[in-house]
Order: sequence, then structure tokens, then C-alpha cells
Amino acid sequence: MDDRELLDRLRAGDQGAFDAIFRAWYAPLVRHAERLLGARANAEEIAQDVLLELWRRRETLDPQGTAQAYLFQAVRNRALNQLRHARVADRVAPQLAVEATPRPAAPPDAGLVADELEAAIGEAVAALPPRCREVFTLSRGRGLTYAEIAATLGVSVKAVEAQMGRALRTLRERLAPWLPGGDAL
Repeated sequence: MDDRELLDRLRAGDQGAFDAIFRAWYAPLVRHAERLLGARANAEEIAQDVLLELWRRRETLDPQGTAQAYLFQAVRNRALNQLRHARVADRVAPQLAVEATPRPAAPPDAGLVADELEAAIGEAVAALPPRCREVFTLSRGRGLTYAEIAATLGVSVKAVEAQMGRALRTLRERLAPWLPGGDAL
């Protein structure tokens, strides 16, 4: 029985045709995949997957094609995909190792410290002179640029810069106990 006749019977759902194709092409497919991958176990798995896929897609196979062409192309594609995946995994492995490294647990009082810091920042901002507080809130709270703040308040950009500098200096002084070494915000 020739390849096309086997394929026709396979498309009709003939299990015997599939068995004949499997017996005829399994070993050559494994050798082909092994040449590409260099690993026998992976090659066997790919050959089995391709043959199983042949059975699943039997009804949609090209009537003009051959089983050999389909099988060898499918094995080649799967082997190349596996090689590509391995290269990506090798490239990403160091990053995954860093991300998987356990980080030290936050101290038990971290939430309390964060709450205290938030309260201190709120108090420091509230203690700013009204215009400084307004400029600071528009800049840091709403994310406006100095030009946008100047347009909103009807002042010059230089005035906004001066108010922002004053606000930052005042906040730096009031929040010094919370800053490492008293550094800027």
C-alpha cells in the first residue's frame, strides 16, 4: 500500500492505516528529531506527539500531501520550537534565580513605622504656609509640571520654583528624623 492510499484511509478514520504509518515512520522521525535536538528522550516525545497530532488532524489533512512530508516537517518544527524555548529559558534563568531569592522579612513593626511616617508627612505638609502647601500638593500630589502649576495659580514659573524649594526645605527639616542621614526628599 502506498503513502497516498494510507493517507486516504487515515482521513477516513482507519485505525489500521494509522498503525501502519506509525510503524513505518516512528523510528525515522525519532532519528530526525534526535539529530536536531541531540537528546533521545526528547526526540521520542516529539515523534510521539507528532504522530498523535496526525491522528487528531486526520480529517483535515491535505489530500495532495504525503504522510512523510507532513511528519518530517512537523517534527522539525517542534524540535526547533523546543530549542528556541531552551535558549529563552537559559537567558531568563539568572533573572528568575534573582527573583526567587528570598528577601528578608519586614520587621514586625514595619507597618507601624510606615503609619507613623505617613502621619509625620501629613503633619509636615499641613504645617507649610498656604501657598507652599498648594504648590507642593499640585506638584507631588497631582503630578503637575511647574508650568502647569504657574498657569493654574496665575503666577510665574520662577515663583512656583521658589515656593517648591521653600516647601522642600521645610519638609526636609521637619522630617529629618525620618530620613537616612537627613538626606533630601
